[in-house]
Amino acid sequence: MNLNQLHTMTYTLNSGIKGSIQLSSKQIQDWIESYRVSSKYVTTVGKEHFGLNPELVADFKVHNEFSEQREHVAAIQPTVASKATEQLADAYSQHKVLIQVECKCGASYIEESAYKRNKWGCKECGDIVFLDSKKGIVETVKGKAWYMTNRYFVER
Repeated sequence: MNLNQLHTMTYTLNSGIKGSIQLSSKQIQDWIESYRVSSKYVTTVGKEHFGLNPELVADFKVHNEFSEQREHVAAIQPTVASKATEQLADAYSQHKVLIQVECKCGASYIEESAYKRNKWGCKECGDIVFLDSKKGIVETVKGKAWYMTNRYFVER
């Protein structure tokens, strides 16, 4: 993996505002770790400083030569991984949680995430589903999962 090669990361804030930035592989690793532990991310891109608060980010995607525009990249897992990316992959697999998605488009599926979320994008239609904290954790065929839906109003 070339650590100096830049990849486009697009993100959507909870407010719906979309943004994108060119980051190196190292910067992307740092961002994913900040996102996982909910710590503010600050880096330098060229001569500009860039900061992003993960608590305000609904979702993000990293685009590289192997990804399609709509593909979600949750973690960088190259075939020949450096020690840092192997540690990141280990951290991701140790902290993943299950999410049961029930969307108004009719989609119903179980998804994995690196952490508990309040919002998620439906993989069928792209609409946002919300964590139903009153329903909480539900039993699924893959184990216990957080329940997320947009079929009815969810108290946030």
